[in-house]
Amino acid sequence: MTNLTPMLRQYYQMKEEHPGCILLFRLGDFYEMFGDDAKLASRLLQITLTSREIGKGQRIPMCGVPHHSVDGYVAELVRSGHKVAICEQVEDPRTAKGVVRREVIRVVTPGTILEAEMLEAKENNFLAAVCRHPTRPRSSGRLIELPQTAFGLALCDLSTGEFSCTEVSGEDALSLLKDELGRISPAEILLDPSFFEPDARAELEVVMGAGARLAESYPGAGVSLDTARRRLLEHFHTESLEGFGCEHLPAAIRAAAAVIEYLTQTQKSRLAQIARLTTYSVGGLMLLDPSTRRNLELTRTLRTNERRGTLLWVLDKTLTAMGGRLLRRWIEAPLVEAAAINARLGAVKELVEDPALRAALREGLERVHDVERLTGRIAHGSANARDLVALKESLLGLPALKEALLGAAASARLRELAAELDPCEEIAADIGRTLVDDPPVSVTEGGLIRAGFSKEVDELNRAKREGKAWIAELEKRERERTQIKSLKVGFNKVFGYYVEVTKPNLHLVPADYERRQTLAHAERFVTPELKEKEALILGAEERVIELEYQLFTELRARVGSHTPRLQQLARNLAELDVYASLAEVAVERGYVCPVVDEEDRIEIREGRHPVVEATLPGASFVPNDLVLDSETRIVILTGPNMAGKSTYLRQAALIVLMAQIGSFVPASEA
Repeated sequence: MTNLTPMLRQYYQMKEEHPGCILLFRLGDFYEMFGDDAKLASRLLQITLTSREIGKGQRIPMCGVPHHSVDGYVAELVRSGHKVAICEQVEDPRTAKGVVRREVIRVVTPGTILEAEMLEAKENNFLAAVCRHPTRPRSSGRLIELPQTAFGLALCDLSTGEFSCTEVSGEDALSLLKDELGRISPAEILLDPSFFEPDARAELEVVMGAGARLAESYPGAGVSLDTARRRLLEHFHTESLEGFGCEHLPAAIRAAAAVIEYLTQTQKSRLAQIARLTTYSVGGLMLLDPSTRRNLELTRTLRTNERRGTLLWVLDKTLTAMGGRLLRRWIEAPLVEAAAINARLGAVKELVEDPALRAALREGLERVHDVERLTGRIAHGSANARDLVALKESLLGLPALKEALLGAAASARLRELAAELDPCEEIAADIGRTLVDDPPVSVTEGGLIRAGFSKEVDELNRAKREGKAWIAELEKRERERTQIKSLKVGFNKVFGYYVEVTKPNLHLVPADYERRQTLAHAERFVTPELKEKEALILGAEERVIELEYQLFTELRARVGSHTPRLQQLARNLAELDVYASLAEVAVERGYVCPVVDEEDRIEIREGRHPVVEATLPGASFVPNDLVLDSETRIVILTGPNMAGKSTYLRQAALIVLMAQIGSFVPASEA
């Protein structure tokens, strides 16, 4: 298009800098979209498509959404598989010379969502990066092994700050990678460009078969291992990756660096919530292929893809969102080491046997909000005042919870968690001193700061109150002076304060009234006295809003400096919540503590299918036994259709899986 206005030239420059994104362009109180973006968005969001004059009879398609409700529209666009670039005004339009300066402050993609209303509370939202890295051939005597490919996988939930990586190699590497991606179900996956080369087409098909919703080549194509390693060292401000356990895993390092680079490009921030990197081994978890996961209906039912009717639905009595997410991860990745399993079982057993401790723990958790995601938004700089107040409310009950655990807990894991529990009392006190108990959603309209915290804020608020009281008194005084009973003093953003007089009463208007605006049925006036007071009131309002926002951002930065502490606290609370949930279910449903050891034996007495039992309306499940050992490795199960063969098979698998996540099981003995 020719003869574009300066504003539209600015818009198209932003579009060029963010290809593949729908650009939300801030214009006053709206975010506008133009051209093809407008056509697409109007259809997806079901909003009116209009047009805008661009000169010489040319028009451009346009649609927009209000700034105060933009999150819902962004969520819908992202759910449709699109990336959204949010372009803000970064200077005051009232003082701008020429076109208002604007910048893209963030790109929202399926794997980089932060807003609570756009996320499932009890599910993680992972961004994944997958890297192919050829291994060097090794010689053994006269034989030289052919080079193989190692696959690196990095995962990050930006909303919680969780960041992990792993590496798989060998003949089963591709299969393991696919199973792991199937377990995680990332919202977005970034692929090493080498996957798109002709010799890697088969590998690409396997990876995409894992069900990722979006795939694209990740940033930094062709980045060397040294560059990737340096990128991670710079982010974590460290001199070695040894402490993270990935120093000698080149494919994992390259995948992790790709995640950091992509998030840096899209979030335009320091990524302060990503404070640590965890390296894990796929071999340390029970291997479950996607078909097994689906057929066992661990987290989604096979027919309806719902949560109800799954093992997670039966076991989840968690009271916090972070506890719910952790329980889901445990179910999706059962342990394979007896010592770790028995540590969990010990914690659950104590809570089953000590109802008072279990009740105290669950009572303390009831007032805890999603500390993990609150901390993520605070560190990111996108938290509002209500987020900080929610964090304060979550922290206030923790000293009593810690005391109850220390006084009663006996199992090793519960005592360890109690000792590590950090109530962060000074953080709660800082928030309580600074913010009012019920702040507004917006942080740029005032009303945030508690009386007594700032002398200047208190003085400005007093000036506002006195000024508005003076305005009310002026209206009363002018009605008496002019004898115009319908006279009123009003305000709008265009003309400020005014005195409004209906047209039948214009003959009573005093000589010192100065006409400001003519309406169909009235005239609006100002007086020298009103103009003088208006400057004082509006000056106080503008200054107090600026000052309150400054004080709020300083508080948010102070709280954000404690991100690692708060994240560790969230992890500890989540684990306590899962133990309490598993104990509650065990008591309600009559589950028993399984014996888990290194012996080659599965023995289940009077076992029951946990989900079928929970869904039977008023009937009891008929229990049955199972013994498998070194002598009896195969059971041949016969019977007519609908006799329960599949239920028996799945029941055995679910009971073993429940034991290996640290849960009690539905049986009389296991």
